Amino acid sequence: MRERWPLTLRGTGALALAVIALFVAQRAAIPELLYFGVLMLVLVLCAAASALVVRATGEVVRSATPEVVEVGGLAEVQLSVRVSTALPTLPGRWSDALPAGLDGRADGAFPASASTLRRTGAPVRLRYEVRGAVRGIHSVGPLRVSTTDPFGLIRRRFAVGAASAVTVAPTIVELTPLPSSTGEAGGTRQSSALQLGQGADNLVARPYAPGDSMRRIHWRATAHRDTLMVRQEEQESSPAATIVLDRALSRWSPAAADGPGRDRAFETAVSVCVSAVARLVHEGYTVDVIDSDGELLADPVDGGEDAEARGLAASFATLRARPDGPSRRIVPASASALVGPVVVVTGRLDPDDLLALRAAAPRSPLAVLLTVADDDVARDVRSATGWHATALAPGGDVARAWDDATRPEDARVGA
Repeated sequence: MRERWPLTLRGTGALALAVIALFVAQRAAIPELLYFGVLMLVLVLCAAASALVVRATGEVVRSATPEVVEVGGLAEVQLSVRVSTALPTLPGRWSDALPAGLDGRADGAFPASASTLRRTGAPVRLRYEVRGAVRGIHSVGPLRVSTTDPFGLIRRRFAVGAASAVTVAPTIVELTPLPSSTGEAGGTRQSSALQLGQGADNLVARPYAPGDSMRRIHWRATAHRDTLMVRQEEQESSPAATIVLDRALSRWSPAAADGPGRDRAFETAVSVCVSAVARLVHEGYTVDVIDSDGELLADPVDGGEDAEARGLAASFATLRARPDGPSRRIVPASASALVGPVVVVTGRLDPDDLLALRAAAPRSPLAVLLTVADDDVARDVRSATGWHATALAPGGDVARAWDDATRPEDARVGA
């Protein structure tokens, strides 16, 4: 009722006084009360006319820091509001519409505004904090401002600017480094010689060959070996790692296909996936993220590019489960040929899946299988030969599950 009633407390009091004064003046024949009642009524009507005729407009520039907030993370939203109004206004209130995917309090006091007929008003700076609650891309706004006329009798409500998008990415959990033996067996950084003219990361000398440019002669090596030597570039290549995120709907609840935040198990799986990407990229691996049917879910992330790993997490803000394919695989058929680290993140398992996992065990020295489910089959997943496997309950400790799955077998038994 208060939102619909256009009069402020002062305006309501003025209208009530006008009505009472007119009623008493008529009954008691007091002319002074009649003048007072008419004056108060005219004042209220003039204030209402000013609110109806003179419209306030404005624009808002909204920015969030950081631009992408993780689930559970905080972001500061800053607003620069510029209001245009022919009549000055008294202090009021502002509020920014927040979606269900963001938690926070986005309201406060709005300062008085001067008339902008002759000059442009200074922008009003506002700020508030939000917490990411649900993964996705959420619309924030528009900003709504409630002020009053110069007499403080009539409320003037208007929207400023349009809505802005805020991306809530899955949570990246800090994971423990891989065992040292993993990199050595799985393909530590290797140097591969490149053809002439490709890159210049490191320089080595090789014997001169017909067709080589004279500008590429390595004079120091030539003098040392007493034969023409030329520069040969070689660059350090990163080993490859593969992460498989099983999006088949049969592994999750039906709600996982409706949108982000609907299935707690699937949300945990997406967090496991992006956390594993961040860890492997940080350790220098070039990471491919694929679906269980072999579809590439994002562009490969080069080793050492931590910012790109976080960019991949942001691109997974709207990722959802999909209907099952004809093969209903957990691991793509090509995975058995992989020699680098392989991380498979899946959901519910059937007893028949354990046989398929045994057959699909890759040649990689680090084949990690993380099952996000709370059932008996998930607990028995360690029996899948060739896999470093563990089960993780929906919403459980991702870092602990990763540590349990990547520990060497001898360390695990002794724990």
